[in-house]
Amino acid sequence: MKDKKIDDIISTMKICKICSNETSEIIDKKSTKKYHKCAVCGYIALNESFYVDETRERAHYDKHHNTLESLGYVKMFEDLVCEFVLPYKDSIKTSLDFGCGEGEVLPIVLERESISCDRYDLHYFREKIYKDKEYDLILSTEVFEHLQNPIEAFEELLLHIKKDGYLLLMSAFHPDNDEEFLKWWYIRDITHIGFFNLRTFIYMAERFNLEIVKHNFKNSVLFKKK
Repeated sequence: MKDKKIDDIISTMKICKICSNETSEIIDKKSTKKYHKCAVCGYIALNESFYVDETRERAHYDKHHNTLESLGYVKMFEDLVCEFVLPYKDSIKTSLDFGCGEGEVLPIVLERESISCDRYDLHYFREKIYKDKEYDLILSTEVFEHLQNPIEAFEELLLHIKKDGYLLLMSAFHPDNDEEFLKWWYIRDITHIGFFNLRTFIYMAERFNLEIVKHNFKNSVLFKKK
């Protein structure tokens, strides 16, 4: 007969959603939220019991009013494109904004630079327009921290990138120190459920045989598909 204590331990173990290694638990005593941190790739996941439901999630997104009139928001994307896209513009003609949001700001910024851009968003542009296409560049900004299965989404996006094409992800890099993590503003968003840092993205690049062309040590990383 199996030891019940061992069964209980196994049943409560959390496996990293990025690299499938075991994780350790971080508990926020103020909010009682639990997180699971991987020592191998650095990914931190919110325990599923603290996820908000789809209705509440959508209501939260609907509060965002990020449009071309939001000058700070527009500048953020202009700076992102200037740093991570324009240096490679000669080889980028087509793009997809995966998780573009209601305002379509990033696609418009790209199109001003003569880069065509398709839109997809789970809530606002639901048609999977990318289904039978490949792109020179796929961008996903402030999206991956919302995903329950980030590695599956990452793998799917790679299928739609041409050889020597690019994948640009933006998601704030978490501090590795647990105390600093629990004070970090980024975890206060009720729809943020997964947290990456540069170590996580380096692991993902190695796993999928990608080159990290550029990163900014803060929130953005550009992969190239070999």
